[in-house]
Amino acid sequence: MAAQGGNQGGSGRLDEVVAKARQERDERMQGYREMSLRIHPWVCGRCGRAFTRENLHLLTVHHKDHNHDHNPLDGSNWENLCIYCHDNEHSRYLDHQAGADRGPAANPDPKQGATHRPFEGLKDLLKPK
Repeated sequence: MAAQGGNQGGSGRLDEVVAKARQERDERMQGYREMSLRIHPWVCGRCGRAFTRENLHLLTVHHKDHNHDHNPLDGSNWENLCIYCHDNEHSRYLDHQAGADRGPAANPDPKQGATHRPFEGLKDLLKPK
């Protein structure tokens, strides 16, 4: 029983830390989102869709360098994207990262060239008989 009481105390502390971290993240996100909406027009930077107060919740702030802690006050690392373009941008970034992690096997030696020769033997086929 004593061990359970100790775990609950540790669990309670963990819950406090997680709750505080989430609150700080939400405050940080709210701060840069509001700044970006004041600095940049309410238009998606990719598809050009315009937003009003009624649908502004569909406009997100994208970090160009994908670092959510890099928030210069001039907005140079932010661009407003609709939720669809924002999801697409992050998918493209993740795909790029996944491809970069495959290593040299995914990128054969360019000096080697192609191994398939589609026109090999064509010269012989074109010779008059």
